[in-house]
Amino acid sequence: MFEEDFREVGLTLVELPIELIDGRPVYRGYLKELPTINAQGESRKVMQQKLATIYQAYRTEMLEELEEEKEKTMNLSVDELLRYYDGETFDGFSINEGSSETDSENHWS
Repeated sequence: MFEEDFREVGLTLVELPIELIDGRPVYRGYLKELPTINAQGESRKVMQQKLATIYQAYRTEMLEELEEEKEKTMNLSVDELLRYYDGETFDGFSINEGSSETDSENHWS
């Protein structure tokens, strides 16, 4: 069931071979696209449930960070926005200022 849910959001569940620890099976798995999200459990279902819980927490955190970033950039002035994205202070140039030559006049014949 969880495997289908992961597939729906474009994630691939990778299940590792079952290990026996102290005579009990241990199921391990991770998400192929996000290998840092991994889990283990005493059954396949428990392992997948843990993976789903970890992924949900990860997704919630990423969405919150994205929203914070969006709010931060929405409140910036034009000068701050340009500095924010390229790390430099806007020098006030305009593409339309300067010579009035067109591209065709600059073309070598």
